[in-house]
Amino acid sequence: MSSFDVVVIGAGAAGLYCAALAGQRGLKVLLLDHNERIAEKIRISGGGRANFTNRDLDVRAPQRHFIGDNPNFCRSALSRYMPQQFIELVQRHGIAFHEKHKGQLFCDGPSQQIIDMLLAECAAGHVAHWQPCSVGDIAFSEQGGYQMETSRGSVKAPRLVIATGGLSIPQIGASDFGYRIATQFGLRVVTPRPALVPLTFGGEAWEPYAGLAGLALPVHIETGSKKERMSFLEDLLFTHRGLSGPAVLQISSYWRPGAPLTIDFAPGTDVATSLGEAKQRSRKRIVNELSGLVPSRLADAWVGQDAALQRPINEAADRALAALAERITRWQITPSGTEGYKKAEVTAGGVDTRDLSSQTMESKQPGLYFIGEVADVTGWLGGYNFQWAWASAHACAQALALDSKADAIMSG
Repeated sequence: MSSFDVVVIGAGAAGLYCAALAGQRGLKVLLLDHNERIAEKIRISGGGRANFTNRDLDVRAPQRHFIGDNPNFCRSALSRYMPQQFIELVQRHGIAFHEKHKGQLFCDGPSQQIIDMLLAECAAGHVAHWQPCSVGDIAFSEQGGYQMETSRGSVKAPRLVIATGGLSIPQIGASDFGYRIATQFGLRVVTPRPALVPLTFGGEAWEPYAGLAGLALPVHIETGSKKERMSFLEDLLFTHRGLSGPAVLQISSYWRPGAPLTIDFAPGTDVATSLGEAKQRSRKRIVNELSGLVPSRLADAWVGQDAALQRPINEAADRALAALAERITRWQITPSGTEGYKKAEVTAGGVDTRDLSSQTMESKQPGLYFIGEVADVTGWLGGYNFQWAWASAHACAQALALDSKADAIMSG
């Protein structure tokens, strides 16, 4: 049986970084993963350029960009490992990058550079890496710690780190492994759901808009009411089945089934006033005037649904123009669902943070840690989820090193 100080299960962003940092702190680390290909989520992220962090993370309130049953849980780890620290690591490895939008940092070249960097950091920490390697039974005893049966033999370690992510993108190997381990050891799991995911709209209500697939435009989008209301100003994309784009991916993390979305397709524009003024001076058709305020394809779709709008604007009733302006600036529509885990960038929910230490990521089960997406911490679109992976890995690795030192002192 092979013995290690720490076993890390899951060779994604959080698992790779935690293994590297723990190894560099002098621990004997085994990193294993059931996939043949390493860190697929890093590889496909950011259109293949890896949106590896976001420099706009609020230092005073880093939890502002995250959701979960307890959003404040992530504050400790995020405040102790900021984006600049990971940026400095990227720079040390000579990886060129650029800021694309709202603090989002992308590699100039392929995302494989980030994977190679993390593998190099693991090598610097002399991390043993078994992949592909499946894990079967895991048992715990106070005397022997964790014993695992794997496809490469039996392994034991006093500490076990679960970094297996969520259910998003099953085609690249996502599974419920982490949730099953949490449940096995009596930890609570917040019901997982797809997040940062396109929304779908079924039935006749969507038919007038299905032909808009491919149309993108900036919008103001919101959902929820009162204290739970959330809104974003981002680009929206029409698809054959519904809506996508950054605006919809962002709002999807806050949307709840049965709740409507409210969308302003002309943010910053007083559509009612513009149409009223056009009525006084123009004889153009309403669709032509509206095309000056929103994309022409959208104007055609809206006007085409109402015979009262298919005429010159100077002949339109004030009430009809007011109703049109209201629809453009406060369109309410209720999604029928989401595109599911197959298209979701991340999984919301996960191991309940009430059962985890925000300082160390250790669970109530001694020596068992959960980091990255497997925990009930979900970031906004734009590099925030990767920053959580790096920060939670860092917090965990620090704790592993301190615990190992304490063990050595007690045994010595």
